Amino acid sequence: MPTILGANSDTRIFPIDNSLRFNDGDSPDLKRLPSATGQSIKGSLSVWVKFSNDNTEVAILGGFDNSGADDNDGYLVVKRIAAGNLEFAGRDTVWLKTTQLLRDTSAWYHIVLGIDTSLATADDRQKLYINGVQVTSFATRNNATRNQDFPMNTTAGNDDALLIGADEDTGGKGLFFDGYMADFYWIDQGQKEASDFGEFNDNGVWIPKEYTGAFGVNGVHLEFKGTGTSADSSGIGADTSGNDLHFTVTNLAAIDVTTDTCTNNFATINSLANQFNPAALSEGNTRVDFDNGTSTVYNISNIGVASGKWYCEVKTVTIPDEGEIGIASRACTAAGNNDKLTFNEFNYGYTANNGNVKSNNTGGASYGDSYNDGDIIGIALDLDNNKLYFSKNGTFQNSGDPTTGSTGTGAVAIEAPSGTVDGVYYFAGGDNKNDGNTRMDFNFGNPAFALDSGNADADGHGDFEFAVPSGYFALCTKNLAEYGG
Repeated sequence: MPTILGANSDTRIFPIDNSLRFNDGDSPDLKRLPSATGQSIKGSLSVWVKFSNDNTEVAILGGFDNSGADDNDGYLVVKRIAAGNLEFAGRDTVWLKTTQLLRDTSAWYHIVLGIDTSLATADDRQKLYINGVQVTSFATRNNATRNQDFPMNTTAGNDDALLIGADEDTGGKGLFFDGYMADFYWIDQGQKEASDFGEFNDNGVWIPKEYTGAFGVNGVHLEFKGTGTSADSSGIGADTSGNDLHFTVTNLAAIDVTTDTCTNNFATINSLANQFNPAALSEGNTRVDFDNGTSTVYNISNIGVASGKWYCEVKTVTIPDEGEIGIASRACTAAGNNDKLTFNEFNYGYTANNGNVKSNNTGGASYGDSYNDGDIIGIALDLDNNKLYFSKNGTFQNSGDPTTGSTGTGAVAIEAPSGTVDGVYYFAGGDNKNDGNTRMDFNFGNPAFALDSGNADADGHGDFEFAVPSGYFALCTKNLAEYGG
């Protein structure tokens, strides 16, 4: 299985420090009703997004005007449809639908939409860019009529003329975003291009840059640095453009502000490897719910590594007797429901009911304590010495010391990555028996659950419950660029 890191591990680029994680099951959004009417025929969106799924329709931006305007003047949405196409649409009209499919849940995409319906040339009235490249070939194209109004800058709505992460408020159609957003701009009174917000680096990778243009009457910039839920400068929806046009928060909390961004892409669970009796993934693909009453499966991280030293934590929210947490050398296959994590050679799992570490369909070796609901299991993976360590609630088992290098005090010896199926290892979790439901919260450094304490790695990346062993790092692209993988 190929490992896709997504864009932008270059440490020299303009840094984007935060993103906001949307879980569509919570019906989350940010909304704002302008107090002053801006430009109804011109406007621009710029946002970085990382999707959590490849086959669900999700809204990125919505504009809604309930003043009695016709459906296409009073409603717009920028969304990715279930097939993967990006659409700019009204209630009854699709203005733009790409042939390009945005289905890579490991990568960040930069989307820019520039609108100016005053222009005489019909194709110029709406311009769409993906990762710096203007889209010119569309599956559907219905240009807006000249001087057509759009609802994004109107005062005519109730409280939701401009929405982020939804197409209407929860009382309306109810299409929500699922994934991560970063560096959100809405520019009033101007049709912008991708080059206003990004540039290609020397390697041809599209990267963000600082926007230096005007914002207009209702223009905003959301960096998602706040943690409060009020519509003010300390809130999640704080506008940092200088206009102080802050957004109201619905069903989002401080824990949803993450450091998984387009300039430092963190691992999540791989939704594209969720193949047999798929687990339910949520919270930005950090939460996994298995229905183990009928099958035994496991899931893996979307980044695999072949060298270096890496750390993650897994909270066992609900763990059955034979739940397993560890590493895998390949994804679970679609061949049948007996593809257990430790059924496979070169997969290794620490088992809940007896503390054994298993591999290759054996009973395993005695290793550590059993664990239960609510425990946090740490995984320290040393691929410079091919050693594996597990901790329970901060204590490494088997008197293990991950800093002992080739000595490997208390370690599980593992196959070198070069000898495995994919040539890499992924962090993984699953169940070895049909014995009940499982919920695991994976923390690769961007937890979706509250921590009692916060611990970053030595380079300041990630947020973990327990101290990261010296020399080990969170699985993110800045660390991969620095330390290999």
